[in-house]
Amino acid sequence: MITTATASYASPNRGNRFPFGRRLPCDIYWHGVSFHDSNIFSGQVNKFPGMMETVRKITLSRAMRTMQDLFPLEYNFYPRSWILPEELPLFMAEVRMMKDSNPSWKPTFIVKPDGGCQGDGIYLIKDPSDIRLTGSIQSRPAVVQEYICKPLLVDKLKFDIRLYVLLKSLEPLEIYIAKDGLSRFCTEPYQEPTLKNLHQVFMHLTNYSLNIHSGNFIHSDSANTGSKRTFSSILCRLSSRGADVKKLWSDIISLVIKTIIALTPELKVYYQSDIPAGKPGPTCFQILGFDILLMKDLKPMLLEVNANPSMRIEHEQELSPGVFENVPSPVDEKVKVAVIRDTLRLMDPQKKKKKDTQRQVQFSSLDPVALANVKYD
Repeated sequence: MITTATASYASPNRGNRFPFGRRLPCDIYWHGVSFHDSNIFSGQVNKFPGMMETVRKITLSRAMRTMQDLFPLEYNFYPRSWILPEELPLFMAEVRMMKDSNPSWKPTFIVKPDGGCQGDGIYLIKDPSDIRLTGSIQSRPAVVQEYICKPLLVDKLKFDIRLYVLLKSLEPLEIYIAKDGLSRFCTEPYQEPTLKNLHQVFMHLTNYSLNIHSGNFIHSDSANTGSKRTFSSILCRLSSRGADVKKLWSDIISLVIKTIIALTPELKVYYQSDIPAGKPGPTCFQILGFDILLMKDLKPMLLEVNANPSMRIEHEQELSPGVFENVPSPVDEKVKVAVIRDTLRLMDPQKKKKKDTQRQVQFSSLDPVALANVKYD
């Protein structure tokens, strides 16, 4: 908790909360969803203008494809993607060409609505002709990606990683990555996709908001059990099997850096539009949620980037039909409280006023990313 700074919290559902009235400026403004206050002329805001738009599935895919065209070996951690409906003919033609050149190739594809969240509207297909060509595809654009069929399994279950990343500034580019994250598990044993099991979402989709409705979902009461665990517990398990977890962590850091570099040009356009150089305005920072899938060979693959990752530290438990209560989640609390605490410490506006000889705060959950070897123009 920052005791030396005034903070403001803005929520779309609860309105704005200001400790001493709106007329007094705040050191830190904490918006609930997106940067949307044009009347902030100083201080720090926990959202970048345009971030919500920049990390949408279509925009992210365009940015990653641009970098893949320029640096194919450096950006091979993002699945091959096509944008619907505009690239549907291209998608069908490329898949047909790849099948002709390799008749044994039996791909699976995953279709994700552009503005979807929590697994809403996602479905798997085996053939481009299986895309649901309804009116909704025109009004609700989507991304179709090659599905990763050989994920790393733990306890025979597919899982993904939610890793928290603090983008502290754009100029200079300053990134911090949480030392721990969440591992979110499917609730049915994994099988490679077939026409018979394509619709089994509890087997193929790792979304917490979907799997929590499964009868097999296990609320975690420790870091290394249940349907949501700490990423560090997975790393310990892999290390005990002889896996090179240092290389894995290095690959994940590289993925995060390269993804943010791909997003930076568009972010700068939004930033300079809302906060022109030379005019009064706040500085921005933001906690992002990176969703990463590990392949069987431990290669990390980027699934998506969330501009507004959930920071809830409890889950709903049904006591009786239709009666729920909020129950603390030890796994969420362990990871998320540390991320928010250290984010506020890093952004502490009083920090700059402290003497250089004063002992610096040691951050337990966030590591600065070394950008010395990254050139960005």
